[in-house]
Amino acid sequence: MTAAALARAVILAWGWRRTALAFGAGALAAFAMPPFGAFPVLAVSLPVLVWLVDGAAAAGGGWRTLMAAARTGWWFGFGYHLAGLWWIGAAFLVEADRFAWLLPVAVTLLPAGLALFTAIGTFIARLLWRPGARRILALALGLTIAELLRGTVLTGFPWNLYGYALTQYPWLAQGAAYAGVYGLTLLTVIVFASPSVLGDEDLSPMRRFAVPAGAALTLMCLALVGGWRLSGADTGSVPGVRLRIVQPDIPQDQRFRPEARDEILGRYAQLSDKPTSPERSGIRDVTHVIWPESAFPFFLIWDREALAKIADLVPPGVTLITGAARPEEPLPGRREPRVFNSAYVIDHEGTIGQTYDKVHLVPFGEYLPFQDRLEAMGLEALTRQRGGFSAGDRRRTLLIPGAPPAGILICYEVVFPGAVTASDRRPQWLINVTNDAWFGMTPGPYQHLHQTAVRALEEGLPMVRAANNGVSAVIDPYGRILRSLPLGARDVLDSDLPRALPPTVFSRAGHVPLAVVLGGIVMILLRRGRQRIIQST
Repeated sequence: MTAAALARAVILAWGWRRTALAFGAGALAAFAMPPFGAFPVLAVSLPVLVWLVDGAAAAGGGWRTLMAAARTGWWFGFGYHLAGLWWIGAAFLVEADRFAWLLPVAVTLLPAGLALFTAIGTFIARLLWRPGARRILALALGLTIAELLRGTVLTGFPWNLYGYALTQYPWLAQGAAYAGVYGLTLLTVIVFASPSVLGDEDLSPMRRFAVPAGAALTLMCLALVGGWRLSGADTGSVPGVRLRIVQPDIPQDQRFRPEARDEILGRYAQLSDKPTSPERSGIRDVTHVIWPESAFPFFLIWDREALAKIADLVPPGVTLITGAARPEEPLPGRREPRVFNSAYVIDHEGTIGQTYDKVHLVPFGEYLPFQDRLEAMGLEALTRQRGGFSAGDRRRTLLIPGAPPAGILICYEVVFPGAVTASDRRPQWLINVTNDAWFGMTPGPYQHLHQTAVRALEEGLPMVRAANNGVSAVIDPYGRILRSLPLGARDVLDSDLPRALPPTVFSRAGHVPLAVVLGGIVMILLRRGRQRIIQST
């Protein structure tokens, strides 16, 4: 079958066949994401989406065509997010007696909601649709705007952005230091939707092949720039900083049980003082120990015995950085204390110094929208924190004794491009404490790790990651994982601290260059004539 015949068959598909094609193309596209990294599948799925949006014209023109394109986008997005996020259901099996009934709802409802943004994207694209290669620009514009909205609206969920298809390969990933992952999203759609032009019978063969050839050349240029940036990319290490990252692999259901207190503390102590080499015979041979998110099933700040045990463990000259829930006095008219998902910096005397409170909380995981009403109905967040967690007020750069200033990111705070550092003072390294034990041995922890590495690359900062069950890692400012522990391992990771790079283009300019490029694409699409856009549909 020729490309033109294939395009014609997809364009003319209607009814359940059209729905199945959109859903299947979206599901296929999910295999471009970690841990699979099969980005060439986008050269199949995105052209199918282009042809399906072409076929929306059969709905009758005007508003009907726009809504047909939106429906196509919704089915594509539903397939994409269902295939890419099914693992979220594992969290509802941690306490199956309480939450298992929600599993089918969550596994389908979240992808269905996220697919609305894809529908917005194809609606915008069809609104600006033009013949030939320009419709690829329209699709790239629409989907990039949709992804920006997905990362912002209702606190945002920018997971599995299309740009991550390229960032799994170091040479291609370096573009994120200039344009961020949203900029790579725009480029990804343009490059991998370009084969759709091969099906345009009204174009000459030379013009049909010129577009995908140009896209392939663009990808090669991106790789060459990345290779140039990585040539001789050895930042060195910060003198005098010797890190120990503890991955305790505590089962998720055990982390909720106060009676497991002594066992959990004992595991942290045993791993923190574990000999790993002649140069690392125990905790006295390191300078900084990092424990993961919400390390304890109790409020550490109220537990003097636990703080005393930490003081016995941590020798002079060593600093402990750990995640922990932090209580505060109740607000007026409330009985429960306010609780923050926090990180502490603790010295050798067991004294808590600086604190960071998580700013970006997980809806339904750490708090419930309309908390009081839903709790009155018997619903609760997965963390079972009555009243939910409270959000911190802002990002902070913490002064870490014996190390450069650091920014701390708790769990999925790290997935938000351009929003991981304090605005008043740039840190020299980032620490991500997290607990991915909710999701077991699924793609979820690998996707989370990859997004963590891309944040390091975007900001030009090293990232140190402590995860309860993995993947704990040390990542350099080029986004390369230098050392890591496997998912599900119980161990420690010793490492030096890589030096930071000067601020990247993206860390300085943020999304402004992308906004300029998107505006330029709009001007290109509107360039011919002043006819009403709706008539072109």
